Amino acid sequence: MRHHGGVFGGSGSIQLGRILGIRIGASPSWFVVLFVLIYVLSDYFDGYLTAVAAAFCFFASLLAHELGHAIAARREGIGTSGIDLWFFGGIAKLTREPRTPGEEFRVAVAGPLVTLLLVGVCLGLAAALARAGEVWDAALLRDSGGGAAVELLGWLALVNGFLLAFNLVPAFPLDGGRIARAAVWRATGDRLRATRVSARLGQSFGYVLIGLGIFLLATGDPANGIYMAVLGWFLAQAAGGAVLSTAFAERLDGITAADLMDADPVTVPGDAAAARAQDEFFLRYRWPWFFAVDAAGRYLGLLRSERVDDAVQDGRDAVPVRDLLDADGGLQVRGDTPLQALLGHEPLARVGALAVVDADERLVGVLTVQQVRRALTAGVSAPLRG
Repeated sequence: MRHHGGVFGGSGSIQLGRILGIRIGASPSWFVVLFVLIYVLSDYFDGYLTAVAAAFCFFASLLAHELGHAIAARREGIGTSGIDLWFFGGIAKLTREPRTPGEEFRVAVAGPLVTLLLVGVCLGLAAALARAGEVWDAALLRDSGGGAAVELLGWLALVNGFLLAFNLVPAFPLDGGRIARAAVWRATGDRLRATRVSARLGQSFGYVLIGLGIFLLATGDPANGIYMAVLGWFLAQAAGGAVLSTAFAERLDGITAADLMDADPVTVPGDAAAARAQDEFFLRYRWPWFFAVDAAGRYLGLLRSERVDDAVQDGRDAVPVRDLLDADGGLQVRGDTPLQALLGHEPLARVGALAVVDADERLVGVLTVQQVRRALTAGVSAPLRG
């Protein structure tokens, strides 16, 4: 699964809603940061409601940034299993890694472009409401005399500008690091080498932030010092994990889905009646699902036993199984898909198998999560070196 955004994230989020069909969640740490931010901003803004609005607008801008990644990924044929807000910002969880440097660049740059647009919009609206000096004073949380709206817009422009600059640092897993990875990938043709270069930069940047945090602690700024040091530690850990993953991926280099799949799977004809599917497949094999194909062997979708059972119980024995299939949900892969591209593949983890298809969408095999695990077990027989 692709983790994109600023900076990384965790699990166990609470769903807040859906936007464009994408689940929006928040980790418990986000609620802590939200209340702390409101408390801090209430000392600067004239009015508690302005501080509340500023905090929510700030997180809305983070969400817009991640939606930029998600929408760009969707245009590239990459799904998004959700967006989570957490302690250090937001994260768009993509269902697969980009397959080309161009895909990587377009997905990575989309978030910063949204943030840049937000900066421009905030500055433009503030300038329309006040003089330039008042906008600058508002951005620095000084009394501008321009009113609450100008104060809010000026501050949002400044904080989004800072986030834009921070995210564009060429250090993985920040957006700038992913852009740098795309550039090295394009220049060398080696995705693993590109990841290693950007991840090393990410480790170095993380250590710089830790050092800055220690300096702030020593000079009497404990709040920012602790925050900066913890952020640097998380960044260095994430980048270090990417370095190790490239070493592991090198061992798996050359192994594809076709090398691991079952090349003679049991499939259900798409024009078979529900009663036949129940009798000849589900009652016989006792499996919870099968992949369905048409008369030419082309992949149609996933057929679950409960859908067939419901149809038979409702008296729809003759309904063809093609009318009972689940939505695809990213269950197709090509035979030449590298094994490392399947690591953390959300549909594979959810269903337990993938349909391997050829260029004409004919199903040529089934790849199970057990087959992937056996290949990974063989790949870790010797110690990794970062």
